[in-house]
Amino acid sequence: MTESLNRIRAFLADREPPTPCLVVDTDLVAERAAAVSAAFPGALIRYAVKANPAPEVLDAVASTGAGFDVAGTAEIELCLSRGARPAELAYGNTIKKPADIAFAYARGVREFTTDSAGDLANLAEHAPGSLVSVRLLTGGPDSVTPFGHKFGCEPAVAAALLRQAVEAGLRPGIAFHVGSQQPDPAAWEIGIATAAKVAAEAGVVLERLNIGGGFATEHREPVPSLTDYAAAIHAALREHLPEPELLLEPGRVIVADAGLIRTEVVLVTTRAAADERRWVYLDVGRYNGMAECENEAVAYRLEPVGVKGPQGPVVLAGPTCDGDDVLYQRTPCALPRSLKAGDRLDIPGTGAYTASYSSVAFNGIEPLRTYCVGRFADAG
Repeated sequence: MTESLNRIRAFLADREPPTPCLVVDTDLVAERAAAVSAAFPGALIRYAVKANPAPEVLDAVASTGAGFDVAGTAEIELCLSRGARPAELAYGNTIKKPADIAFAYARGVREFTTDSAGDLANLAEHAPGSLVSVRLLTGGPDSVTPFGHKFGCEPAVAAALLRQAVEAGLRPGIAFHVGSQQPDPAAWEIGIATAAKVAAEAGVVLERLNIGGGFATEHREPVPSLTDYAAAIHAALREHLPEPELLLEPGRVIVADAGLIRTEVVLVTTRAAADERRWVYLDVGRYNGMAECENEAVAYRLEPVGVKGPQGPVVLAGPTCDGDDVLYQRTPCALPRSLKAGDRLDIPGTGAYTASYSSVAFNGIEPLRTYCVGRFADAG
């Protein structure tokens, strides 16, 4: 990863783009996508486009033979425009209009995920004969950014939906997701064991087991390696459900470490005499790239650019007039005491869920600009 950061920082030194900006090394994206494929030989890898939809990133992923997990019609069009084959797309969003299903089917998409009777009926009507995986509501260890109860259905409901899918001429599968930035490999064992029980209760032979994504990347705390995740998942598959073809939808683990945000300090001040912490305001905040700092869920590393010396505690905040635009107030952060307006910080590990979460124009601030380096940037 050092080589990747060197490429990114060389680009920043040479181009000096305005801040804030995200720079992504497409060579590392391709390396990470290939590593996922190697860890799960024979599995279908479908990169979660929502993590980072930059065309150059998609090109890098596609170079490894992986396909794409798409969440809507715009992502379908984007992937097809980059040369993806319809058979390489999996429509993973369970919340979709009948027109969206018909759009996808007309363009050759034949794999979908569902978790409700209404959506299943729409799939039977507008995507006949497709492979449809019923998404389970799974418990287990909490991820850093869990999905709560928005997606998935209880096992008894899932079994009924599987039977209905077969009766409607759809090809059956089961899907689950253990939550994004999931630090516990055992979480997948719970999902796989539940999937096996549901399939047995439904009395159907599954064609697909979609285990989603969720593999964590390291920021301030160590996380399991991809090898650790794969070992736990393969063991659970051997014990519970070895038959169906495996599909994964990784996003963060492929692109997060390939990106770095450079931001400028807008203001440094204090807010209370009794509080030794300085408030450091950046030109990037929760609404233009740092959405995953909500509830301080993801604690990114902070690296001052060319500023050294003794450090002191800080509260980190974004540039907008919104009171919620505070990045870290409980998470301990320290920056050089000499830090001042105009200095810059690098935030590594920010290739995923930053630019794609950025608002269109809150406070008139434009979305986070993205630049790409590496051979796919040249090709793109």
